[in-house]
Amino acid sequence: MLRLPESSYFEMIGHALDNRPNECCGLIAGRGNRAEKVYRMKNAEEDTPTTRYCLDSKEQFQAMKEAEGDGREIIGCFHSHTHTEAYPSPTDVERAGYPEWWYLIVGLKGESPVMRAYRILDGEIREDAVALERG
Repeated sequence: MLRLPESSYFEMIGHALDNRPNECCGLIAGRGNRAEKVYRMKNAEEDTPTTRYCLDSKEQFQAMKEAEGDGREIIGCFHSHTHTEAYPSPTDVERAGYPEWWYLIVGLKGESPVMRAYRILDGEIREDAVALERG
């Protein structure tokens, strides 16, 4: 189970809404199963209208370096699905290169955003719970 501060949840939802109709993306840093910081990142594929995301490699390196300097590690990434459910697409599964990460998807298909978390290992998708923490 991923423990996620409400502020991080709202940060990811805001990033998804701000970037609509394009997908947004970012990284999540923390310790163990507790998220502590969200890195809003540029979608490297945002120059053309897209329903795909790709983390900007320079921003990704900078976030990883900053997290390490703060005694954290990258524990996951997030992105949005603007027209589909919050479930990993075949492309998401193909690009899931860190089996220890949580992959969070913000679905914007319905009236209200929906966030779901997954672990993806060797093409197998497993949904995991997210516990929102106040404070």
